[in-house]
Amino acid sequence: MGEQFARALAYKDPACLKALMKPDGDFRALTPSKAWEANDADEMVDEIILGTWFDPERQITELLAADNDRVGSIERVGYRFMVHRPDGEFIIKQQAYYSTEDDKISWLRIMWTGFLPLG
Repeated sequence: MGEQFARALAYKDPACLKALMKPDGDFRALTPSKAWEANDADEMVDEIILGTWFDPERQITELLAADNDRVGSIERVGYRFMVHRPDGEFIIKQQAYYSTEDDKISWLRIMWTGFLPLG
């Protein structure tokens, strides 16, 4: 499921991202400048992930890597993207820890590097 999440994010596919999440899932994230919270899949996907982090000006051009494993009862997926913004090319890396309920992500924590310029 973690790799599905990374691929859906890379394609910026809101329907697929929401289909992976419980509608009332517990979402928290930490970016370099802000902590984020949501308890609603629509808010998480539409407003935070695709509305702010990867808005239309930020094009994910390549999924460079994705790997997953388990930490106790929690799943982990790490992924790296190449991102094009109006001010250049960037790489980002995120680590997502999650648990599932009824084959949906019910608890999700994401940490990420922010946009790191190439070169």
